[in-house]
This record gives sequence, C-alpha cells and structure tokens, in this order.
Amino acid sequence: MSSLAADHAACADTLRRAGSSFALPIRLLPPAKRRGTTALYAFCRRADDIVDDAPDGSTAAVGLDTFAAATHDALTGVACADPVLRALADTVRRYAIPTACIDEILAGCRMDLAERRYATFAQLETYCGRVAGAVGVAAIHIWGFTDPEAVERARDCGLAFQLTNILRDIPEDLGRGRIYLPDEDLAAAGATAADLVAGRIGPAFTAVARTEIARAEAAYARAAVMDRMLTTAGRCAFRSMFGVYRSILAAVRRAGPAIFTTRVRPSRGRLVAAALATLAFGPGGRG
Repeated sequence: MSSLAADHAACADTLRRAGSSFALPIRLLPPAKRRGTTALYAFCRRADDIVDDAPDGSTAAVGLDTFAAATHDALTGVACADPVLRALADTVRRYAIPTACIDEILAGCRMDLAERRYATFAQLETYCGRVAGAVGVAAIHIWGFTDPEAVERARDCGLAFQLTNILRDIPEDLGRGRIYLPDEDLAAAGATAADLVAGRIGPAFTAVARTEIARAEAAYARAAVMDRMLTTAGRCAFRSMFGVYRSILAAVRRAGPAIFTTRVRPSRGRLVAAALATLAFGPGGRG
C-alpha cells in the first residue's frame, strides 16, 4: 500500500470506529470522492475529540493549538507525521477546497473551549456556521456543484444538521457543562438554564423545543434546493445525509420535552429507511 493510500485508509478506519450517521451516505460516493469526504470527516472528528476528550480546558487548548499548527504545516507542504492531516492536505489540493473552510472548522472547535453558553441565536448561528456550515462548503467542493449558490445552501445544510445535533445531544452536552440553547430563547419561553441543569423540565421547555425545531426545519427547507445544484455523485450523498438528519429531527419532534433529559436515539433501521427514501424521491419528496 502506498503512503497516500495508507493515509486515506487511516481516515477510513476513523470513520468506521466512530459509527457515524455519515458512514452510509459517504459509501454512495465514487471511490476518489469517498476518500476525500472521509478525510474531511476524519479531520473534523480529530479536532472534536481533542476538545471533548481532554481532561481539562487547558490541555484541550494546547492540544488544539498543536493540531492547528500541524494542519497548517500539512496544507502548506511542510512534512507532517499525522496520516489524517496528510490525507486532508491531499484532499484540499485535489478538490481546491478553500483553506478558509479548514480555518473556520478549527475556530468553531475553539469556541467550544471558550463558550459554555450562548446569549443569542445569532451567536449560536456563528458557531454552527464554523463547525458545520464550513464543513458543508468543503464537502460540496469534493462532490462537485454547478451553481455558486450551492455554497450558501451548503451553509444552510450545515446549520440544519448542527441544530439537529444540538437538540439530539442536550443531556450529553449538559454533562460536558455546555448549553447550546440560546439564553434569549429560554427566557422568551419562561424557562431558565438553571431549570435545565437541575432537570426541572416544565411546560415552558415544550416551547423552547418548538422554537429550535422550527429553526432547524427552516434551514432544511433552504438547504433542500441544493439538490439541483450538485453533480450526480454529490446529489446521492447529499440526499442520503439529508434523509438521515431529517429523520433524527423527526425523532426529536416525537420525543417532545423528553429531549431535555434523554438523548434521542432513532433506530438504525429508521435512519436507513429515511436515507433510502430521500435518495429515491429527493429532499422534497416522501423522505
């Protein structure tokens, strides 16, 4: 196996071990685009894990700074020991991914070190744009797109997916000391962060969930038009990812206020069915 092939194999191993919802959609891509998308995923996973798995904030900050420096070296052609970063650099060069996307992703991870709460939705939207919107823009450069508007729609898609993740993962994030639900939205519904932390989930939290679900649904609606802006290979991956994540949001909606105390876990069968339905009928169809 060549060195570059081994680098991409290391990324594929990262995706396999993560058990990500993205694994099935990525398989639908042609081999070269699959390798590139997997390298992008592995890079994002590595950055997230540095922040989430460190024993304390100082250790995470040092680890992320070291990783960011190594990323810069890899992207500028400096010798790098990390196979994931070598595979990322190959992908960025091969598909002309704007390096600003990589910088944004790392900036989003730094926000998780500095921000434990968000006062406004505008602030949360900035965070989502970095950790997810920038990933979407990078991904469509790998997949191929035919309309420049696809860049903004990719950002909408990232927002939709990240809001879905936030609603799915509320208890898990609380365990890490993070609350992504904006203070202004909690206050507007008559809820408080203190109630959320204490598990006092009264009727006001139903209104909070309704607000955030509506925002996610609006982002999905804006993102859906990207379907006609992608190449055929990219469209297949996009449709299946869209179906999977929209199915997770549907599970969040069904769970109601339980999302504030229990992580939503839709069955794999339901997710696969949603991916296949959206693949067949498109984002605006029966998916």
